[in-house]
This record gives sequence, structure tokens and C-alpha cells, in this order.
Amino acid sequence: MSEAPPRAESAPETTGDRSGAASEAQRRAKVERLREAGINPYPHSFEGRDHVADILAAHDPAELEEGEHDQFSYRVMGRVTGKRGHGKTAFLDVRDITGTIQAYARRDVLGDEDFDRVEDLDIGDLVGIEGPLYVTKRGQLAIGLRKCVLLAKALLDPPDLFHGISDPETRYRQRELDLMANEESREIFKKRAKLLWEIRNHMNERGWVELETPVLQRLTGGAAARPFVTHHNALDRELFLRTATELYLKRAIVGGFEDVYEFGKFFRNEGMSPQHNPEFTMLEMFVGGADYNGVMDFVEVLVANVVEKVMGTTVVERDGVEIDFKAPWPRVVLRDELLRETGVDIYKASRDELAELAGDDAGENDDWAGLVDTLQGKLIEPKLIQPTFITVLPIDIWPLVKVHPDDPKVCEAFDGIVAGMEIVGGGTDINDPVEQRQRFIGQRERQEAGAEEDPHPHDEEFVKAIEYGMPPASGCGLGIDRLLMIMTGAKSLRDVIIYPAMREAPGS
Repeated sequence: MSEAPPRAESAPETTGDRSGAASEAQRRAKVERLREAGINPYPHSFEGRDHVADILAAHDPAELEEGEHDQFSYRVMGRVTGKRGHGKTAFLDVRDITGTIQAYARRDVLGDEDFDRVEDLDIGDLVGIEGPLYVTKRGQLAIGLRKCVLLAKALLDPPDLFHGISDPETRYRQRELDLMANEESREIFKKRAKLLWEIRNHMNERGWVELETPVLQRLTGGAAARPFVTHHNALDRELFLRTATELYLKRAIVGGFEDVYEFGKFFRNEGMSPQHNPEFTMLEMFVGGADYNGVMDFVEVLVANVVEKVMGTTVVERDGVEIDFKAPWPRVVLRDELLRETGVDIYKASRDELAELAGDDAGENDDWAGLVDTLQGKLIEPKLIQPTFITVLPIDIWPLVKVHPDDPKVCEAFDGIVAGMEIVGGGTDINDPVEQRQRFIGQRERQEAGAEEDPHPHDEEFVKAIEYGMPPASGCGLGIDRLLMIMTGAKSLRDVIIYPAMREAPGS
């Protein structure tokens, strides 16, 4: 056992104290001095790494004596987030993606030259540290430095690593700084990765097949949304960034697949808001042999399962309210909900009556379906905090979904609402090619009448595909970004999309 180190201060020197921060010129000068000394400030590798969380989990300091434990040796790569000097000793706080650990450096162990280089490190530098496990006087685990390698000299002063970044413009435009400074942000994106993994695991364990369909498409389809347009030089024609994956996945079902899914990056050339980003991630899935009740059964269990796996519980808190994702979720009929809310039966109401209920939210060219959809978003969805399916929706909004037997104005479609937001929507898919072609023609006429924007031709290749025969299936699209927002309590999609779309920065 070596002698115990002096007590480390609990509040490290960080960039919160700007007086102690190194200037860019000072940092660059240090780089040049290292090069002159024959030391590469940006070496090629640091292999055989251990993660901080694994080290902390492997040892209980209460069961170990103070001092070094040479039988345990570790190598950690991380960023220097704190530094304290005590004459012949120094402490570094080194953080990797899993956590932070102290490194205890002694001049008599490292020698003058190596110790001076440790002291010359700046907050924000990336280092590789190696040495035996150490237990401090305070009973904390540390690493007794035997080797400290500079892996990347930070030329710019990092953000305040102690207090974090609060300015949203900086957080979203320079996410790397947000991740560097804010543990909460790092946790959100670790949860995002785990969410995607758990969804895949859930699907694959049940025999589903993950497919990948084109991002660049000859025709846009599968969603009533304005597309982004790009030009393909070799083909000399315009192509669209996809707004949905639905039509290609259904063509694969025609080819013999049954239960299929895809994580799709979708692109919709529309407005931005806390709940909307022009680029977003959707899980699109199709349950073979099921109607819309079957796909609701599947997706509510899927979501409940993955939320519990990621969060440790099906219950999350948002705005001070507990939300429980546990299945089953209530299912309500839109007509019934609007009748209860307004006293008006939408199946019998005139367009003018619906427009009056919609008020300023009614568009000049909105038809019955558009107005009912507006009323759903205005009067019903904001009040649904617990997971709930709104079912039996206007058929003109859903040109790929089968008509409901109760009334030709509605179809077997649903929206899943949580915390007042739609996170999933789907329905019983049309597999009659004659009906599908007629519905596409009706959608085109509706677009040309102004009820929808951006008229575009329907996908005749898709109709031809289902003429070969498509088995019964029902599908839905689950918004990954919105689901993660609710799970983590984030206020905006920008908090859960690592590099969100932003307006041009002032003065740029």
C-alpha cells in the first residue's frame, strides 16, 4: 500500500471559473511545445479500454482499505472535466460516456517530466489513463496514475462542464457542446439508442422481418405531406425524399412477407414546431392477417414493453402528471367523443356547422373530412393524457384504409394519443386493387379542389402490385421522436433529435 493522497476537493476547477480557463492561444502554444518535444498531441489509438461504470460497479470501496490495490489495474479514455493540484500531487476528473472517475497523480511515482505534463493538461483535453485501483480518504474509487497519455488537445475552451449549457440555440446548433456539458442530454440519447434496440428485439423475437425501402422515390406516397424534391443527375429527373415507407412495404407483403417493419427516416417539407421537425424517425409496421384492432393490440403491447425496458417502469412523469403506458389502452370512437364535447353529431352536421365549431382553425377549402380532423386535433387530443386510441376516422384523410361498415364517410383507422400528442396512427389496409385505384382518384380530386395541398399522381405501380394479390394486413406508423419526448419529459423534438433542423443563425 502506498501513502494515502491528500483529500480532494469536491468542487473541481472547471470552466465555470473562467479566470482559470486557458485561452485558445495558450492551448495552441502547448500543442507546439509537445510537437517540439517529439510528442504527438493526437495519437492514433488507445486500446484495451475499461468503462468507468464497470469499474465503479465491480468494487465496493467500503470493503477495501484506503490506498492502492495493485491487483486491479484499469485503462480509461475520457475527457478531463476537473483538475486540482496539491503541490506534489494532482487529481484529475476523467469522464467517459458511462461516468466520471478520479485519477490520482504523484510526482514521486510518475517522475518530474510526466507529472509536469499532467499538470499542464487543460479542462476539456482527452486523455488515456492507466493504473491500479485506488481508494481515497473519503472512500471514493480512483485510479492511481502510472501512465497518462494526451489523446486529443482541446484547442477551444469547452463549455461550463460543471453547470452545463442552458442556451437552447447553443444546445441545438452545437449538440457536441450540449453533450459535453449536460448529462441529461447524454442520457436522452443513450435512451434513444436503447429504445431502438428494444423495439428491434421485441419485433425480431416474434419473427418479424426488418426491411429497408428507398429513401429516394420516383413518386411520393403513403402520407398527405409536402415532399422535398431533389434532382438525380445520372437519370436527369426529379426524385422525392420519402414521406412514408408504406407503399414499398406493402409491395413486399405482396411478394410473400407477412409481418414486416422498417425504421424510416421521413422527410416532410412543412412547418417546424416543438412537435414537428422536417426530418424525423418513424417505425412503420404491418401485421399480417389483422384488421385495425389487431394492429392496435400489437402496438400497445410493443410500446408498453419497450418503455418498461428502457425506463424500468411503464409509468413516466411529464409536467407533473404520471402517464402509464401499460396495455391495454382505452379505445374511443371519434364521433362519440365530439358528440360528448360539442353536442353535435358529426355524421349529421353540415360543413358550415363544423366550420363554426372549428372557428379560426377552419380553412376556406376544408371539406367535411378536413374539418372533422381539425376538431379532433383541437378539442379531443389535447385532453387525452393517458395513452388512448381514437378510432373510426374520416375516410378522405386515409386513402389507403378500408371503409368502416357503419358509414361510408369513415374508415377503420386510428390515432394513438399520449400527453395530448399523436404518437401512432394506422388502420386496416385496402387490398382490393379496384377500390384502391378509385380511392387514389378521389384523393387526387380532393387535392385539386384545395382540400389538400400539392396534388400529385398516384402510384400506379403500387396498384399493379396488389393486383397480384395482397393478403389482409393492417399497419401503423409509430413516431420514435415523440415517444421519446414523452418518455424523457423533453419539451421539444429538438431535445431528442441529436442535430435538429434550425433556422439560419443570426449574422451567418
